[in-house]
Amino acid sequence: MKVALDGHYGYRRLVKSAVPGILMMLVGSIYSVVDGLFVSNFVGTTAFAALNVIWPAIMLVGALGLMIGTGGTALVSMTMGQGNHEGAQRIFTMLIQFTVVLAVIFMVPMFFLMEPLARMLGAEGEMLHQCVVYGRICTIGLPGFMLQMCFQSFYMTAEKPQLGTVMSIVCAVTNMVLDALFILVFHWGLAGAAAASMAACFVGGFYPVWYFSSKRNSSSLKLVYALFNRRHIQKTCSNGLSEYVGNISFNVLAICYNLQLLRLMGENGVAAYSVLLYYSYIFAAVFFGYNITVTPVIGFNYGAGDKAELRSLLRRSLVLLLALGFMITLVSELSARPAARLFVGYDPELTELTVRALRISMASFVLVGVNLFVSAWFTGLGNGKVSAAISFVRNLVLELGFVFLLPALLGPDGIWLAVDVAEVCCLILGLSLLAVYRKRYGY
Repeated sequence: MKVALDGHYGYRRLVKSAVPGILMMLVGSIYSVVDGLFVSNFVGTTAFAALNVIWPAIMLVGALGLMIGTGGTALVSMTMGQGNHEGAQRIFTMLIQFTVVLAVIFMVPMFFLMEPLARMLGAEGEMLHQCVVYGRICTIGLPGFMLQMCFQSFYMTAEKPQLGTVMSIVCAVTNMVLDALFILVFHWGLAGAAAASMAACFVGGFYPVWYFSSKRNSSSLKLVYALFNRRHIQKTCSNGLSEYVGNISFNVLAICYNLQLLRLMGENGVAAYSVLLYYSYIFAAVFFGYNITVTPVIGFNYGAGDKAELRSLLRRSLVLLLALGFMITLVSELSARPAARLFVGYDPELTELTVRALRISMASFVLVGVNLFVSAWFTGLGNGKVSAAISFVRNLVLELGFVFLLPALLGPDGIWLAVDVAEVCCLILGLSLLAVYRKRYGY
C-alpha cells in the first residue's frame, strides 16, 4: 500500500499516514529497551551501567546514517516534487552507497580505540572491560546499523511506510529471540546483547538494499546505477545536519549526565538514568515517527510551491503534537513505578531513585514533540542550518548547561529537572524562529 506525498493532508490523513512511521520507530526503540531488560535483570548492574556508558559513543558514528537519511529524504522528495523522478532515484542510490562507505571508514579505528575511549568516558575496572566488549561488537556491525537508520527516513519518501513497520517488527523479534538465546542459553553476558542487536541491524540494513534493487519493488524509489555527486552529498549533509547535531548533542549530553551521576550518585545514578533513557526512547519514538512521515511531505509541497498546504501542515502538526505531548506525559507519570520495577525491581533503593527521576524528567514531554517538529520543519524546507541550530541549542547549550548548573543550586534533583527547564527555553526559541522565517517560506 502506497501513501502518496501529494494532495491535502487534514488531521485524519496526517494521523493515518503517520501511524506506520510511529509504529516503525516504536518497535525500533525495543532494541535498546530489550537489551536493557536482559542485561539489567540477567547480567547485572555493572554491565547495565557499562552498556549505557559506551552506547552514546557508538551512536555518535551510527547517527551519520540518520543524517544521510533525513537530509536525503528532504532532497529526494523535493526533486520528486519538481517532477524529476529519475534524478530522485540517482540521488537515493548514491546516498545508500555513501552510507556504506562511511561505515567502513569508521569501523577499524573505532575497534582499536575502544578501550581508551571507554576510559575517557569514566569506565574503570570491570565496567571498562564490559564497555570494550560491547563497543567492539557494535563497531563490527556499523554497516548494518547505519543503513538501517538511513532507510528509516526513506520508507515514507518511497510511499511505503508499512514496509518500515514490518521491518521494525522483524528486527525487534530477531533481537529479542537472540537476546534470550545468547544471554540465557549461551551465557554470553553483555557480549550476547551486543551480538543480538547487531544481527538485527544487519537484517534491517541489508534487506532494504535487496528490496529496492529487486523486481518486487513497487515503491516510488529504486536503487539504480549512480555516481557520487559532491553537490548532492553536501546538500544532504547540510539538510540532515540538524538530526546529526541533535543526535550528537543527545549523546554528548548522555556522556555528561553519566559523568555527573557517577560523581554524585555512583553506579546507581547511571542505572537510574539508563532506565530514564529507555523510557524516553519509547515515548520520543512517537514524535520521531511523526517527523519521519511529515518531513518528506513538507519537502514535496515546498518543491511544488504549494504554500497553502505548507501553512496547513504547520498548524495541524503543532496542534497534534501538543495534544500527544500531554497524553504521553500523563501516561509516563502514571507508569513510572511499574517501569522502574521492571528494570531495577531487584534493588528497592535504586527503584525509588528511578521513580523520582522519571517523574521529574518526563514532565518535559509536554513540549518535546513540538520542539522536535520545529527542527524537522526546517529540515523539510531544506534549511539545515536553522534546524541544526535548534538542535544544538536545545541539547548542548540549554540542557547541558542546566545539567551542571541546577545540581549546584538545587542538589541531586536538579540533574533530573534540567530537561524540563531546557524544553521550555527551546519552545520560546523555536516559535520565535518560525515567526522570523514565515515570510521567506510563505507559511
